[in-house]
Amino acid sequence: MENNPNSSRTDRKTIERNRRNQMKALYSKLNSLVPRQSSRESLSLPDQLDEAAKYIKKLQTNLEKMKERKESLMGTQERPNTSVSSGATMRLRYPKIEIHEIGSALEVVLITGLDSQFMFNETIRVLHEEGAEIVNASFSVLDDTVFHTIHSKVGDSFPFCGAASISERLKKFVQDANSF
Repeated sequence: MENNPNSSRTDRKTIERNRRNQMKALYSKLNSLVPRQSSRESLSLPDQLDEAAKYIKKLQTNLEKMKERKESLMGTQERPNTSVSSGATMRLRYPKIEIHEIGSALEVVLITGLDSQFMFNETIRVLHEEGAEIVNASFSVLDDTVFHTIHSKVGDSFPFCGAASISERLKKFVQDANSF
């Protein structure tokens, strides 16, 4: 092997030139992945890298928001458990329904997420189909949870049979909705 200083210097220059060309190609590829802005072409390389980093952080934030939205739409969300002081979380599952019979009156409490308005509409439809008269319907929103309260009067002829039938249908409807 020859120990030629010119040869090793040329090799180092070639290696360094190849490294710079590879870095230039990688910067160009990264720059092409960031959405176009009219003034970005004139940005220096460090500024282009800053823009790419900001864009990646924005994408990460959007991804987290979309994951939360997906959980919300799927009906499961982690909520702080207020009854446990250790900071543990519990999973709430929407929707929930409670049905209270008070003589010929029926109180239906439906708890859903913000995106489940159809559940309220379906509950009203079932009550009408079963012959119940809606006396009052109201709702309250807390964070992303909606509490619907429906007061109805069951037919006078068979109030207990009607209430039982309505209760059974509504519970089955909510149970079926939870299975998705």
